[in-house]
Amino acid sequence: MSDSTFFPSNPGLPLVAIVGRPNVGKSTLFNRFLGHRKAITDPTPGVTRDPVGMVWTHQERKIFLVDTGGFKVEQEGLDSLVTGRSLAVLSGADLILLVVDVTGITPEDETFIEALRPYSDRIVLVVNKVDNHQREDDVWNFFSLGFPDVVGISSTHGNNFGDLEDMVFKRIDFDLPREGSFRVPEIRLALMGKPNTGKSTLLNRLTGQDRAIVSDIPGTTRDVVPGEFTYRGKNFHILDTAGIRRKNRVDENVEYYSVTRSIKSIEEADVVFLMIDSLEGLVDQEKKIAGLVVRKGKGIVLVLNKWDLQEEKPNLLEAMTDRVRFVFPILDFAPVVPLSALKGDGVDVLMKTAVKVWNQLNLRIDTARLNKALESWKEYYEPPVVKGFRYKARYITQTSINPLSFVLFVNREKGFPEGYVNYIKNQIRKTFGFSAVPFVLEVRGR
Repeated sequence: MSDSTFFPSNPGLPLVAIVGRPNVGKSTLFNRFLGHRKAITDPTPGVTRDPVGMVWTHQERKIFLVDTGGFKVEQEGLDSLVTGRSLAVLSGADLILLVVDVTGITPEDETFIEALRPYSDRIVLVVNKVDNHQREDDVWNFFSLGFPDVVGISSTHGNNFGDLEDMVFKRIDFDLPREGSFRVPEIRLALMGKPNTGKSTLLNRLTGQDRAIVSDIPGTTRDVVPGEFTYRGKNFHILDTAGIRRKNRVDENVEYYSVTRSIKSIEEADVVFLMIDSLEGLVDQEKKIAGLVVRKGKGIVLVLNKWDLQEEKPNLLEAMTDRVRFVFPILDFAPVVPLSALKGDGVDVLMKTAVKVWNQLNLRIDTARLNKALESWKEYYEPPVVKGFRYKARYITQTSINPLSFVLFVNREKGFPEGYVNYIKNQIRKTFGFSAVPFVLEVRGR
């Protein structure tokens, strides 16, 4: 497929696509295969928009499983984009699981089935919501649609799910050579920010593919959309997340789960690109996201998107950077990069910055070097005397990388001056090159 067409990143495995109209249980079936909740499920039609792909392992064999958005006949808003992506997956699929509702075939089902006729030899008809004996008898009616393989299941309760698994593996030719190979991503990125800051546009730009639906409609991205790409010999895994709005504006269950999953993506990332609309500046919601990232010890880059729309003013970037530092001092270390995700201006600088941040997150300093430096720091500035007691810094060591943490051993932990702790942190940054990352310096008594 061409680079302009969406296709989930398949690591050289047989591809199985789950398709159907909205609300027939595709995402529930997807989660049932994987054994955990990966796709968002909700009674609201049209929850899944961008296809979501995951590796499914069963009996020591692997399949690349893709959950697609629901097919709609009467299309409005994003429906045509969602449908287009669902259909785009099919040409590369080894097997297609067409999901219908046992309660009956709708005109929407009929239209979609006709569109799928060219792929009939690769289709298994999955009749879902077979939750009782009466509905088991109703499954026979679906053989009239002309598909030789028909399985009645309940994706919610797991009824007859083993029969479906057996049929999938029976229909797949695992010896067939396929393009692609497993690549261990070296750097994990997450795109975060409030809606309409350009996250999906940047994902598409970096991956060179039309992976995520781009729209001016707030809340377009719901599932976390993954992608992979290579930059200067390094492999990247990137997650496009749902835009995070203020809690009092999140009024749908679907959006709640989307936001929750977005926040969880922080834990899965090494470096977070916090997308900021440069025309609006840093808002309270973005400060909260940044605070979460820093507390998790992840790298963060402040991306001032839509920079191409800014008026040309002298020292504009310096002024905006100073404003960010003043309003949110917890980000005083975070790199700031101006960008036009739409035009690609600044992407090279952004990726160089991401590599720099990742390198610092994974930098380990030998304990002997740390303590030699500590002695010189103490010679320049000794811990103060407080109420007649002389505090002393005895020993320092690095305890982890990515996230970074250090421990400073002192003669008394209680009341140890915070100002001196900050002094040591600043010296660590300056001396060992941790200028662009957060880290923790814990104080412990001997």
